[in-house]
Amino acid sequence: MFGPEIPTVTVNEITDATYLLDVREDGEWAAGHAPGAHHVPMTELPGRLAEVPNDVDVAVICRSGGRSAHVVAHLAQNGWDRVRNVEGGMQQWAAAGRPVTTDSGAPGQVV
Repeated sequence: MFGPEIPTVTVNEITDATYLLDVREDGEWAAGHAPGAHHVPMTELPGRLAEVPNDVDVAVICRSGGRSAHVVAHLAQNGWDRVRNVEGGMQQWAAAGRPVTTDSGAPGQVV
């Protein structure tokens, strides 16, 4: 769909040092997200670019990888060179056994 120009990262390659940017909508985030992730819905990103660091590795995640690929392309076009799309998104995150939580700390789910 996007070709090889969209750099990717697997769930297992994401470390605590990676800035994990979740671009899903509020309801998806509330149902469950990766601990330590930063939430900026895709629709709000143009006005919130300053919140995304460009001096560290940034992994962008959504439900399955489609929206996050668009965000990675946008960030790359705007000067981010250490940004990657998370292959398979939160569905792959959960399938790999990585934790999914809610804002209250309770176990979450990917919707």
